[in-house]
Amino acid sequence: MTSGALHDLFLSTLVRRAGGNRRRWRLVIGEIKVYATATHPHCNWALTPTGSAGENDIVERIADELRVTHPIVRAD
Repeated sequence: MTSGALHDLFLSTLVRRAGGNRRRWRLVIGEIKVYATATHPHCNWALTPTGSAGENDIVERIADELRVTHPIVRAD
């Protein structure tokens, strides 16, 4: 999976579970940072949400779920 595909999956999941629109969630999520698997062998991506406390909580919970199913991604 690429970081772009993961970003799309995040957006779809957020809209489905929390409502709102993709534009707002795209702003909250920001960029997905991809790290080298040599230094991050268990999960090579991270994000830093910039929304309200409630929005950030939802993003972090979904990130935890997606880290289980998609721990390693490729940069676009």
